[in-house]
Amino acid sequence: QVQLVESGGGLVQAGGSLRLSCTASARTFSTYTVGWFRQAPGKEREFVAAITRSAGSTYYGDFVKGRFTLSRDNTKNTVYLQMNSLKPEDTAVYYCAGAPTGTRLVSSTRGYDYWGQGTQVTVSS
Repeated sequence: QVQLVESGGGLVQAGGSLRLSCTASARTFSTYTVGWFRQAPGKEREFVAAITRSAGSTYYGDFVKGRFTLSRDNTKNTVYLQMNSLKPEDTAVYYCAGAPTGTRLVSSTRGYDYWGQGTQVTVSS
């Protein structure tokens, strides 16, 4: 069973930065498309960003607008989500998700087979 573990969440003031990490136990992690989603209380889970195998392509939600950057280090089985210029509306639980052989549904929760437990991000005003 593949495990994904998120880390790096926390409390930050508006305008600040956080870097989230998603580390996988999968031996074939380099073939995975990895996505990030977030869910605020009372709202649906929302697509944040995704990165394909070998970082060939990256995708971002419309609200990101250049503030977030995805990268991956396959030698460490880790994907990083660098979040800058954070806003109070970015407050949510952030989840990473993995698709072992890639997915065409990069921005849909239906495109992913494995999910982490989530990490809380809170942005104060």
